[in-house]
Amino acid sequence: MITETYTDGISEITVTGSIVRVDLMSLSPSERDANGNPVPMVRQRLILPADAFANAADLMQQVKNSLIESGVIHPGQPQREAVPFAGARPGRNTSPNFS
Repeated sequence: MITETYTDGISEITVTGSIVRVDLMSLSPSERDANGNPVPMVRQRLILPADAFANAADLMQQVKNSLIESGVIHPGQPQREAVPFAGARPGRNTSPNFS
């Protein structure tokens, strides 16, 4: 069995020497900020050697290009606004984890 992890995004990437740490965050189902928006929380961390991170980035770029070619995403469309880990998530929560 393969363990699957859902993430709403990446909150931070830290490089220390030849090690890259990628913090995966999701929106809290119970904690809210002052505006009533779910608070982003670090859930897991990926730790990779720098060369593995670079290979993963190349693979993600290939998949992105494939998504563009198939029409799933459009290069001219505005990017989703980044969610700063310590800040509030603007707008309505669109995570599939919440209804």
